[in-house]
Amino acid sequence: MKNQTKQPHIPCHLSRREMLFQAGGGFGALALAFMQAQDAEADTLGHPHFAPKAKSVIWCFMEGGPSHIDLFDPKPALQRLAGQPLPPSYGRPITAMGTAENALLPSKRTFKQHGKSGLWVSDWYPNIAEHVDDMTVLRSCWADGLNHVGGVGQMNTGAVLSGRPSLGSWVQYGLGAANNNLPTFVVLLDEREPIGGPKNWSSGFLPAAYQGTQFRPDGNPILALKPPNTIGEAQQKNKLDFLTEMNRQYGKSRQDDSELEARIRAYELAFQMQTSAPTAIDISKEPESVRRLYGLDDPATAKFGKNCLMARRLVERGTRFVQLYCGTGSQWDAHSDIEGNHKKMCKISDKPVAGLIADLKQRGMLQDTLVIWGGEFGRTPMTEGKDGRDHNPWGFTMFMAGGGVKGGQVIGSTDEVGLRAVEHPIHVNDFHATILHLMGLNHRLLTYRNNGRDERATVNGGNVVKEVFV
Repeated sequence: MKNQTKQPHIPCHLSRREMLFQAGGGFGALALAFMQAQDAEADTLGHPHFAPKAKSVIWCFMEGGPSHIDLFDPKPALQRLAGQPLPPSYGRPITAMGTAENALLPSKRTFKQHGKSGLWVSDWYPNIAEHVDDMTVLRSCWADGLNHVGGVGQMNTGAVLSGRPSLGSWVQYGLGAANNNLPTFVVLLDEREPIGGPKNWSSGFLPAAYQGTQFRPDGNPILALKPPNTIGEAQQKNKLDFLTEMNRQYGKSRQDDSELEARIRAYELAFQMQTSAPTAIDISKEPESVRRLYGLDDPATAKFGKNCLMARRLVERGTRFVQLYCGTGSQWDAHSDIEGNHKKMCKISDKPVAGLIADLKQRGMLQDTLVIWGGEFGRTPMTEGKDGRDHNPWGFTMFMAGGGVKGGQVIGSTDEVGLRAVEHPIHVNDFHATILHLMGLNHRLLTYRNNGRDERATVNGGNVVKEVFV
């Protein structure tokens, strides 16, 4: 804050006529002052560093670690070496479950090339395979989190230790709100909380106003959104205005309390949402053809399909960042029976994600909406038990579609058995830097002063993967 010099009080004697004239002008200026304040906030937060390719992000988070070598990264060498120990030339990784010495487990999936680009996708994802020409498949991702808490945390915040802001919070901090009636950063869950809970959409050391807003999967997605039937709109507004004034009076002596300011903004946003949010989340009026596109007619896909459809409706109305989880509670975590586990999870996610891409494209929204698919890590080529796979943060696959991404391409590769990223390794911080770049934000310039240090979303690291969009 700039230092302000306190001016001495100089009494000014006004006539009654002059006083009424100036007071009347002051009332008229209230609306102008309000609009100027909004413009000032937009100038501070709402301008990207350069022209964005994407206006919104929809991140389909497959929690638990989907197996890249059974979905997007076919490994003929793994089939040849099946049943043998990992060759010494690959090194001995420190695995989560001590599986480094175990035999290599071949994939039972059938891989085919799809689209004009000929990208490889397994038979577990037939619907997503139809959209490979809109996708960039990143086969050389890697992370630092060996277990789910660190892995999910890093994929959301850039660090395995908790306390840092989530990527959605950084986007909101850097770009501000795109509308006044809905949250800028929304989180959609399926059955339970993800590993690590709300810290995954926390604002960390950023002001609390930038944290994500969680929507519930069933019933009214936003708790206490609607007032009781006995309270009218005018009464509700008066109540919230009174609470806001009380909070502001209380906060005058507590200028650094971002939690209080966040609560005030939440009250203001809540009142706006009481009229706009029900429309945004009401999918009952969607045509039957759209509902089928997302798989709402199938009990296996209906829940995640509904969240995908809600995500489209939210970005359509100006929400910048939507993160929807598939398999919360690490349901992709196939330590045993990978065939049964992944068959179920791929069934749940395939049609909804494909439907989301198709729906965005036919509405002309895919070009400026970035769709992301992936989890916190992949799975090992070594077996766990008889038929499972361990955690693999050293090399795994993510994909992007839309939002300025160059479609129909593969970037990077893992080694011959899919254990480690070897060509063009892409760390989580690189991945985040690339997402921010697509949204018009330079990750090196997007900083927040915390404890005397300029912090960045990419933890003072990260490089943009330019091949994604050029």
